[in-house]
Amino acid sequence: GSSRHRTVLRPSRPHSAMLGRSLARAVRPRLSRGLATGETYDMVVIGGGPGGYPTAIKAGQLGMKVACIEMRGRLGGTCLNVGCIPSKALLHSSHLYEEAAKGWGPHGISADNVKMDLDKLMKHKAKTVTGLTGGIEGLFKKYKVDYFKGKGEITAPGSVAMHPMEGGPAQTLSTKNIVIATGSVPAGVPGATVTVDNDAKVIVDSTGCLDLEKIPEKLIVIGAGVIGLEMGSVWRRLGTEVTVVEYLDRITPGIDDEIAKKFKQILEKQGMKFKMGYAVKSATNEGGKGKLVMDPVGGGATETLEADVILSATGRVPYTEGLGAENVGVKLGARGMVEIDDHFATNVPGIYAIGDAVRGAMLAHKAEEEGIAIAEQLAGLGGHVNYDAIPGVIYTHPEVASVGKTEEQLKGEGVAYKVGTFPFMANSRARAMADADGLVKFLIQDGGAHDGMVLGIHIIASNAGEMIAEGVLAMEYGASAEDIGRTCHAHPTMSEAFKEAAMSAYGKPIHF
Repeated sequence: GSSRHRTVLRPSRPHSAMLGRSLARAVRPRLSRGLATGETYDMVVIGGGPGGYPTAIKAGQLGMKVACIEMRGRLGGTCLNVGCIPSKALLHSSHLYEEAAKGWGPHGISADNVKMDLDKLMKHKAKTVTGLTGGIEGLFKKYKVDYFKGKGEITAPGSVAMHPMEGGPAQTLSTKNIVIATGSVPAGVPGATVTVDNDAKVIVDSTGCLDLEKIPEKLIVIGAGVIGLEMGSVWRRLGTEVTVVEYLDRITPGIDDEIAKKFKQILEKQGMKFKMGYAVKSATNEGGKGKLVMDPVGGGATETLEADVILSATGRVPYTEGLGAENVGVKLGARGMVEIDDHFATNVPGIYAIGDAVRGAMLAHKAEEEGIAIAEQLAGLGGHVNYDAIPGVIYTHPEVASVGKTEEQLKGEGVAYKVGTFPFMANSRARAMADADGLVKFLIQDGGAHDGMVLGIHIIASNAGEMIAEGVLAMEYGASAEDIGRTCHAHPTMSEAFKEAAMSAYGKPIHF
């Protein structure tokens, strides 16, 4: 066959990045493993969520004496208990229900009298959560992490008061290093009166929406972001009429604009309704029914909507209440965000912060990467996070996944780029599965020293969340689109569309 000329474009990494990829040092600092109870820890982690618990585990693996304080009484944080994991359980189960009830026609399969047992569904969700949280406790024991159920308060540099969940006097933990991993909580609706009461199950946040006891006839979602669209999809599939109210003129802020527009079209085709460009004034519980009052952003008459349930899903804010930042002068920024430098250090020596409590995307996997990095740094290794290669996924059907820059960001930065796309309608596996909504979109450097280097990848597909991993790996290694286009992908697979989108960016695809 003909020879192939492959150019692997690897931009020079910052020194810290190179350290992050290096092998462990031959000589590590001596750590305090095995100190008697009551003596100093190497690290106390405040928060046992997807940032905090990996921090503690990695520190334990590296030989540190480490403690983790979690106020929920169960490890895993919002993500595992009332976020990512239970929502994915409901999303998958509701998708199976909708397929059984509506979607098997092209395959020659029909089913009568398909029913949803909501109570059984919720028990599956709860069992999933319980099993996973217990698994983390097992890992803590395996790596000798001391686990405290309570609220952590920094009282002085090197000192954390652990206020037990069950009450009683606080226990003081002495430590060389403190890592703040307190996560985030649902944000309110700016400029509006929206009083969330999850117990009443009328005006709810994401936590309450995961725990409804009956399928509502009508649901209003405030906010067309990831959480709102995922939870809206769950209940729409189960038969609820869902209306999404959004202040902006577009859904999913931060997602590539072309992808967001196509995604909205797909959701509308599925039956989700949108009211774009409306400012919510209030959401109230009127005798067991939700009433929402809103104004058009561009001016016009006030409008009122009614529903069985109103979900407030306008994002999240850092949770630092009771942390004790003011006791030691830890600097907090906008919305209570803990300010850090490029090595996760706060302005107070020996105190670090990661995850949703600090700047950057509020994503569980970003928090985990930061946690592992700070543990490695404090053990004398080169921990590092490449923020240009952090994927984001929306777990609707189809899923939406992205990594790197959007077209709008590249335009704003004045970067010369080329676009390559490939639709799943031209992919044989997607057609065979009758699941061909969506596309893969590549953004690559146009010219210069890094001509062809992948700058961003955006996918709408039934398995986009899994497929994006190839793009993340490519960007982590500074790959060009041609590197991907010249890599053999199995046939027939959905991932062939990924290869062909790469080919489209630097040349031409075969099947479109």
